[in-house]
Amino acid sequence: MQVIRKLLFPFSLVYALVVYFRNLFYNIGLIKSKSYQVTTICVGNLSVGGTGKTPMIELLLTMLQNSYQLAVLSRGYKRKSKGFVLADNQTPLVDIGDEPFQIFNKFPEVRVAVDANRQHGIEQLEKLIDPDIILLDDAYQHRKVRPDFSILLTTYQRLYVDDWYLPTGDLRDSKSASKRADIIIVTKCPPSISDNEQQTILRKLHPQPHQQVLFAYLEYHETVVHYAKNLPLDFFKDKNVTLVTGIANPSPLVNYLDENGVIFDHLSYPDHHFFTKQEISELKRKKFIITTEKDFVRLSNSLDNLYVLAVKHVFKCNGEAILEESVNQLMKANF
Repeated sequence: MQVIRKLLFPFSLVYALVVYFRNLFYNIGLIKSKSYQVTTICVGNLSVGGTGKTPMIELLLTMLQNSYQLAVLSRGYKRKSKGFVLADNQTPLVDIGDEPFQIFNKFPEVRVAVDANRQHGIEQLEKLIDPDIILLDDAYQHRKVRPDFSILLTTYQRLYVDDWYLPTGDLRDSKSASKRADIIIVTKCPPSISDNEQQTILRKLHPQPHQQVLFAYLEYHETVVHYAKNLPLDFFKDKNVTLVTGIANPSPLVNYLDENGVIFDHLSYPDHHFFTKQEISELKRKKFIITTEKDFVRLSNSLDNLYVLAVKHVFKCNGEAILEESVNQLMKANF
């Protein structure tokens, strides 16, 4: 696969050129961005998938839901519906996509909507909900909207400064687009990342004077959830376990299970994979299936042998407090 991607290098140059002129036209005002009265916070990345956007949205919701009326607007990747959809208790997963469905189920007090046209989606939420804050999920590259605050995620394993454009690399936007971010968060760090290594990464990212760079690692829950029942991870050490993932980068979860002595077979599917009847039939024959929250929402109606291992971002060096204070300062300025 890596050889093929390198052979496609000429196409990545064409892609880079298109991205350059698109951003240039926005920067000089030839193509217009639109801002809104409602406060908008964008969470996104410069690459394709795997930086932890959904756990970051969930962290922000947990942080802010007691102080503000919140809404989440997503594209709803791979959904079967079109246009604007505002989730309610009767909305099926296929109408909004797996990640918005996961968020809607975990945060019932938060309104979750999908719309590929972010301008239209914001306008509908303003009219129907009038929230204090709209979190724009995976919208960093959608420049038709000018957010009030932008959070850029990049992984420790592959910083955007070390990446290249599609299809040779994973970048879908220019590295210089990072300058639009208010906060850059390096995700999936080792929990033991040293101060010296953080400083090395800071020098590589070379943030703008107005930007803060925070560091976070993934922390998996100590218990595995089987619908309403919680089990310690040790329960699975001598069991016939199958790990099922349909996410962009399952390696942190794979490493976590390995480190905790769980022996398993790994069935890895593409990100946002919708399972076929044949695949479901094969999974029903497995004894114990450990999976992610995102995969659970796609499989829970078909399987009863699912065990979910949830994950969250944990910040180094008081980063969560810094993020919360930044948002609160934004809200004070906007009211």
